[in-house]
Amino acid sequence: MRALLTGGCQCGAVRYALAAMPEGAHLCHCRMCQKAVGGPFAALAPVRLTDFAWTRGRPAKFESSNLAYRHHCRDCGTPLSFGYNGRERIAVTMGSLDAPERVPPVRQYGIESRLPWCDQAVIDRLPVQETEVTVAGQPITVTSYQWPDRDER
Repeated sequence: MRALLTGGCQCGAVRYALAAMPEGAHLCHCRMCQKAVGGPFAALAPVRLTDFAWTRGRPAKFESSNLAYRHHCRDCGTPLSFGYNGRERIAVTMGSLDAPERVPPVRQYGIESRLPWCDQAVIDRLPVQETEVTVAGQPITVTSYQWPDRDER
């Protein structure tokens, strides 16, 4: 498989490759997706199963309903995918992609559960700052154990 995109979990135990660009990338605000990713919505990028392959390790699989399943890393817990049983597509979580900026969402689902503060006007009014690594105002050095956004280790 010639990979156009790659991704994986935070610890690097599970990696995957996509042989085609996702179509119909979306945000899902449904309560099940909120709980599955531990966030206000799931950002998902669907591809055909024939264009998808696990390239390192095997994820845990959770049947989140009678209709759908989700994969996650059993070591670090990173949510990796969502799929409907019996369908020929799988959606990877956009945050697990090595280059998530290449797959912008084009739609939102589950808006009946969208949190009121997820409105763009509310978010745009929040104060912003770049990530700082300080404790009590003093700079500190952080050593990351996270897998890099590429498959080089």
